[in-house]
Amino acid sequence: MQKAKGKRQKTNGMHIVLVEPEIPPNTGNVARLCAATRTTLHLIEPFGFKLDDAQLKRAGMDYWQHVEWHRWKNWTAFAEKLPPGARLWFVESDGTKRYDEVKFTADDYLVFGRETAGLPKQLLDQNRERWLRIPMFNPQARSLNLSNCAALVLFEALRQQGFASEI
Repeated sequence: MQKAKGKRQKTNGMHIVLVEPEIPPNTGNVARLCAATRTTLHLIEPFGFKLDDAQLKRAGMDYWQHVEWHRWKNWTAFAEKLPPGARLWFVESDGTKRYDEVKFTADDYLVFGRETAGLPKQLLDQNRERWLRIPMFNPQARSLNLSNCAALVLFEALRQQGFASEI
């Protein structure tokens, strides 16, 4: 694991996990979301870009220094360092539950997959009881943007917790 350096504030306890992100602006937008909400960000390799990508930096603006983030070589390295009893929620189409039907708690991990392929099927199959979906109303719309999905689910989790870490 590689931990980023920078000036950080106390986190709200929540975690966003991006598994093999491919599009720099999406990752930058999620980093900005994490900075604004004091949420810990986990980036799991391989990436579809270099971390010094200009689009990644531009989308994250000057917020990167305010994000507690961790870089992991692969899913196994990440999973091995999870605290005992960690609750992971896997957000992917065709989930068994809608994201608003579960009770989120502080320290939950919201896991999102690659923009083009989503989360690995094996991971979803092993975690069916924690597989969440965001409702889609137009069958011709394939998916929502990754950073929009992360914001929707994170803010529902924070809402359920009474926005406890709001300034």
